[in-house]
Amino acid sequence: MDVGTDIGRGTVIVTGAGSGIGRACALGLLADGWTVALVGRREQLLKETAELAPAAVSDRAIPLPADITDAASVDDLFDQVVARFGQLDVVFNNAADTMPYTPIEDVGVEDWHRVLDSIATGTFLCSRAAFRVMRRQTPRGGRIINNGAPSAQAPRPDSVAFTAAKHAVAGLTRALSLDGRAYDISCGQIDIGNVTPPDRPQPAVLQADGSRRVEPTMDVRHVVDMVRAMAALPRGVNIQSVLVMPSAMPYVGRG
Repeated sequence: MDVGTDIGRGTVIVTGAGSGIGRACALGLLADGWTVALVGRREQLLKETAELAPAAVSDRAIPLPADITDAASVDDLFDQVVARFGQLDVVFNNAADTMPYTPIEDVGVEDWHRVLDSIATGTFLCSRAAFRVMRRQTPRGGRIINNGAPSAQAPRPDSVAFTAAKHAVAGLTRALSLDGRAYDISCGQIDIGNVTPPDRPQPAVLQADGSRRVEPTMDVRHVVDMVRAMAALPRGVNIQSVLVMPSAMPYVGRG
């Protein structure tokens, strides 16, 4: 899909913009004319994302370091965006910490909180801040896009923290979509299947029978194209939920 370049849009916050899917989506949104606040904990990685943008759009790539698990840091981030740009149009809640496959009896409380905080709490805090801005700005409203996962519907084994966190995101998406109606705030979710790693072979993935298998993957551009399309929808139109995955990836009937 080609939605054009430099077509003049508004302001987007992308969390987890220092690497991976967040970086790729931020660059795609910049190409579409959005001003993108690049958010993450490590400023150097955010600067590297900005440096990857073509010179013609690099002035619209704004690194803004923040810890999305900390309420004060999130509120300060959104205050900076409003003070600098005056308007907030889209938030892509993408940031996430993960952990290795671990049987539930061996999952440490610290790892549980780290994964849940980065995914569920981070999505909540950024969405809460977005609501506070979007319901009062002129024109009113905006859009929140949450990065979910197929695991919210069909979990992998030994992934209790990640699975619980992504179920929380699915619930947040529905609640935000309902609560946002009165304020012209839309909320949708993209569940993302296996993406080809950019700099290493695809690792073998734990299966329900205990074996490990290298599964099919897809290029990240397919994810980027969907996020671009969701962000570009007019006010009052929403993609509530979409799953983008390799056709041959084990998901339907997983296990």
